[in-house]
This record gives sequence, structure tokens and C-alpha cells, in this order.
Amino acid sequence: MKVEDIKNVLIAGSGTMGQQIGFQCALYDCNVVLYDIKKEMLEKALERLKRIASRMTREGRITDEQATAALSRIRTTTEMAEAAKDADIVSESVPEDPDLKGKVFGQLNALCPEWTIFTTNTSTLRPSMFAQATGRPEKFLAYHFHDIRMTNVVDVMPHPGTAPEYVTLVKEFAEKTGLAPIVLHKESTGYVFNYMFSGLFENALTLASRDIASVEDIDRAWMGIMRTMIGPFGLMDGVGLDTVWHIQNFWAKKTGDKQKIINADFVKKYVSRGELGQKTQKGFYEYPKPSFMSADFLKGIK
Repeated sequence: MKVEDIKNVLIAGSGTMGQQIGFQCALYDCNVVLYDIKKEMLEKALERLKRIASRMTREGRITDEQATAALSRIRTTTEMAEAAKDADIVSESVPEDPDLKGKVFGQLNALCPEWTIFTTNTSTLRPSMFAQATGRPEKFLAYHFHDIRMTNVVDVMPHPGTAPEYVTLVKEFAEKTGLAPIVLHKESTGYVFNYMFSGLFENALTLASRDIASVEDIDRAWMGIMRTMIGPFGLMDGVGLDTVWHIQNFWAKKTGDKQKIINADFVKKYVSRGELGQKTQKGFYEYPKPSFMSADFLKGIK
């Protein structure tokens, strides 16, 4: 397979990242099918896709015509066999559980053409943790996106059993779809940026869960000193607190670390109330006008 042969993209999981990945691929002439297990999840995804397109046109990043064309290339289905039948590449964004990811890929392996490349968008797991369960480990690697509203950087990370030609192919596909790939030489939990970033999240949650400082003041400290427009808790709202909780909970269970357990429980309180961040208009902050965006948030800080 050559990069020009990759035309049909299957997105497994229609959450925040699945939507963004699908839109980026559609923007560059790929046919995208968004698969999820519930119709209502796909309906919500289509509404959010329209908002992504609208935001990018308002910011002048794409034209109205490009937005309309991209949306027309995206279809949805709850039927896995329908989604898989013509896929050239799969991008998986299901919850951060290696057993679940392995199960989904195992099902797709039986349904996808033999040439289909499998990729995972996992944030912190290593692809080797479920590579064998995919049924085609040599064609499997991590292809990880960040928020496309903020950056075009993506991570391309093989596991020890990935055939080198597929690393090259996915790198070329990233470039073809307007992205800037960072190719890792070996597996690393959290890739490059997320490896550093997860430390920020972990420490911010520790400060809040121990009631050392408020969520707002923790963000003020980061924003005021680092001169950023957003702090760790605002960033977590953008990621989605359900995703943050899944990651925290997985590593808490895996390591048994008491502080990780406390941090996971801290986030779960928000998730249990349905406060998932930007996508539900409420998380650590309320949207569309979170307090960290107000002129008074950093009042007095020079």
C-alpha cells in the first residue's frame, strides 16, 4: 500500500477526539465513517462536528466551501461490519482500557480488509499492551492526536512488532492530511508531550484533592507565571473529564498508588454529576464563558 491508496478512514469511537480526527481527515479529501455503539452518541457527534467546522471558518483557517465539503465526506453507523468493509486505516479512540481496545480491534480484524492499517489514539497506554489482540500486530501502531483546534502536531509511535513500512506510511499519511508528525523511536507512555503534560495534570490534581489550593488559584499560578491563556484545570475541561478520569483510574488501579486513587476519586465526583468539561458546558469551569477567560482572573498579577 502507498499513501495515495489511503482514502477510506474508519474512526472507532465518536467522542471528542474521534470527531476531531474524522474532521481533519475529511478536510483532506478522505471518506470518513464514524462508528459508535449508540445512535444518540453519533447524533451528538454530528452536531459537534458542525461546531468544529463553524469555529474553523470563523477563525479563517478554512473556507465555508471546505467546511461543507468536509462534512459531506463524513457518515456515521452503529454497524461495525458496515464501517469496516472498505477501511484503509482505522483510528481508534475508545476509553483508556487495554482490554476494551484489544477487544474492539479483535472484532475489527475479522471484518476489515487484510490491507487495513490499525492505529490507536490512546493517550497514555503503550500499544504493545494490546498489540497481539489486534490480530495484525505488524500493521498496528499508535497514531495520537492532540486538540486540532490548537495544534497540528501528532505522534507516530510503533511497538516492537510494528513493521517499519507502516511507521513510514502513517507518517506520510499524517503529512498528506496537513499534520506535523513526531515519530518516536520506541514506545513511551504518554509519547513526548503527554509524558510531560501528564505530570502537570497529576500534580495539579494532587494540589486540589489535598485542598492545598483551589482549582482557580492553581490555574492562576500556572497562567500567571508561565504566561499562558489557560491552566491545567481549564486544559482538563478541554480534554474531557471522563477521559481524564479513565486515565487516572486505570493507572490508579494498575499501580495501587494512594495519591493516584485519591486523584481519580476527585475527578470522578465531577463525572458522576455529568460535568465533563467543555462538551457538557460545565466541568471545573462553566462554559462558554469560563472565569479563567475574564479580565479579572489574573487581576493584580504582573
